[in-house]
Amino acid sequence: MVSNIYMNVLMVTSESVPFSKSGGLADVVGALSFALAKIDVNVKVLMPMYSFIDRKGFKKGPSFNFRMLGEEFSVGTKVKKVQNVEFVGLDHPYFSTRKGIYGDTSFTPYSDNAKRFSLLAMSVLPYLDASGFKADIIHAHDWTAGLVPYIVKKEKRKIKTIFTIHNLAYQGEFSRYDAILTALDLEEGLFTIGSALSSRLNMMKAGITYADKVTTVSPSYAKEITEKEQGCGLDWLLKEREDDLVGIINGIDYTEWNPEKDKFFSPGFSYKNLKNKKALKNEVLKEFGLSGEKDIPLISMISRLADQKGFSELLSGSPCLLEEMLKKKNSNFIIVGTGDKRFEEKLKELDNRYENLSARIVFSNEIAHRVEGGSDFFLMPSRYEPCGLNQMYSMHYGTLVIAHETGGLKDTIVDITKDKVNGQGFLFSKMSSKEIEDAVARAIEFYNAPESEISDARKKAMREDFTWVKSASSYKDLYFSIAK
Repeated sequence: MVSNIYMNVLMVTSESVPFSKSGGLADVVGALSFALAKIDVNVKVLMPMYSFIDRKGFKKGPSFNFRMLGEEFSVGTKVKKVQNVEFVGLDHPYFSTRKGIYGDTSFTPYSDNAKRFSLLAMSVLPYLDASGFKADIIHAHDWTAGLVPYIVKKEKRKIKTIFTIHNLAYQGEFSRYDAILTALDLEEGLFTIGSALSSRLNMMKAGITYADKVTTVSPSYAKEITEKEQGCGLDWLLKEREDDLVGIINGIDYTEWNPEKDKFFSPGFSYKNLKNKKALKNEVLKEFGLSGEKDIPLISMISRLADQKGFSELLSGSPCLLEEMLKKKNSNFIIVGTGDKRFEEKLKELDNRYENLSARIVFSNEIAHRVEGGSDFFLMPSRYEPCGLNQMYSMHYGTLVIAHETGGLKDTIVDITKDKVNGQGFLFSKMSSKEIEDAVARAIEFYNAPESEISDARKKAMREDFTWVKSASSYKDLYFSIAK
């Protein structure tokens, strides 16, 4: 059967699986593109061709020139099709000679990122002209592509643009000097409010201001960012654009996250047969040096170690909240991640002192799969969470989530204490150590209730539909609504 393509979409992003990744942005762009391709959307992904990307299978694509920084820039492209999505890598020394995406490490951003991601934005229209791709929609993702809607409007192209906010806290702010170096004709509205000298170029603000539609990664987060508390200084602008702001929950990739066929453990399990989940728990306890002699719950966290993720509430004070919970010896904890050095050091110290905690300062996909699959509960005390993926991974693996009632966590988790019929997790409403402690206590109490209750809750969680099909269909409907 010949498939009918109804829509041409160009994704513009600084990262996308399966080629480059520093976080959830890459997962979302790749998975969304693949899902759209399955529902008759012709998708191309325009991204930087970083030095670490394997060139195997890429073919030479169109090249083009444009003026920026007072000089002529020549940009080549490398093209590779994966699952009916064409990935177009921008081949330029700004990207191809660097070790990382935003910096050599996550803590050391490149000093010329304003120029690098201005080049990404400036490449969009010349690429379309050189390739002949007739885009109906240009879908720009996060601050690194924030200048794209502005440039499309400035050049008076009749192409509709969508800008997706993945995390409003990271806005791509740069000094006036950096803005001048881009040599772009930037309107004053692209800068933060302040005097001419003190105001800063804000790429996120550019995307929000000039896109035809603005989306973000959950309905609750779309509401939250119009308020001062989570608006990160742009709440007033998002409030102005409220009629054009849409929240669409992310999905997860069921080919990678499938407890029945996970490549990192065997045998697998499903909601129809949870026996092997218990066996995996015992394996994980042994691997992490935790005792499995008593049947107590295993609570895990896999996270960036940062204030946003609730680590101040967990690790501040003496004794800190985590220490108070460990002293009770009624649960085992596994915490995996990297980030703020003070949190890393505190976790190492507690690991040395408490036998029921195993802390690993590491990023590992294999560990993530095994721990999420083997745990009883997954703790996500995030101060804010635009969408969150870990709660969906955990639920799909029958691991009940304890989380702050915010953003995508609020949209995906139903509290068992409030709704016994549909509940499959535990939520707390206020961000405090006391509320986290109470939620964890409720979860432990639930674990010690009749086994049939926790088994039923696991099955409910595993039957939730977090596939990308629903999200991709919502985006497709949005594309059509503005492309008319």
